Amino acid sequence: MERNISVIKDVNGNQIVIVNDIRFKGKRNIDWDEVEQYLKQYVGEFIEIAESKEIIYIGSDLPDEYSGSKYTAKLKGTLAKAKANAAQGIPEIIEIAGNRRFRENLDRKHDRNAKYGWYRYDSRFAIPVFDENNDVLRYNVFHAELVIRHSENKKLYLYDIINIKKETSTPLEP
Repeated sequence: MERNISVIKDVNGNQIVIVNDIRFKGKRNIDWDEVEQYLKQYVGEFIEIAESKEIIYIGSDLPDEYSGSKYTAKLKGTLAKAKANAAQGIPEIIEIAGNRRFRENLDRKHDRNAKYGWYRYDSRFAIPVFDENNDVLRYNVFHAELVIRHSENKKLYLYDIINIKKETSTPLEP
């Protein structure tokens, strides 16, 4: 599947993944089943985090969790659209991730798939805002946390992307 993604640096030298196309549109509701189908193309892939050289795998649980989690169900408006369209840039969002933090697994239902706990990483992405002529006005920049599970097979798997927040700093100009 073709993707129109680029990685740039902001004025502070921090990387941002630019998702240039809005694939998942909708003023009110995102079709999360469509997002789930889109994510299935990544299953079986693995991506190296540039900063730490860790390998993050994409497991078969990602599409369902990403599109059907409690966190996703609560999203509305801009944040729902941002998460849906961030799916297009998942490899790059993983690649630029940093600020690794560990959490123990406290939920029995994850005893196997997160036997060795959870990691969180920070990443950033941007999506375009278009005018009525379909020209790019600006890009809204978002911060997100990647939830990575450390499984029984000792591999790291992307589980979900949560805590998406629109950055209030000056948006990127096209």
